Amino acid sequence: MKTTNRLTFAVVLIAGALTAACSPEVGSEEWCADMKDKPKGDWTANEATDFAKHCILG
Repeated sequence: MKTTNRLTFAVVLIAGALTAACSPEVGSEEWCADMKDKPKGDWTANEATDFAKHCILG
């Protein structure tokens, strides 16, 4: 049973790493465009601050 748990953990860890690698860098033109398309109600406080800093004031 321990081997199955370790395998599951490894698969989840790898999937998370691959998903995170697909996100554009904060402040890049692609990131700003993605944020403009994302509903404002779904933004986090950090995303709103970064958007203002990099995309509006930048």
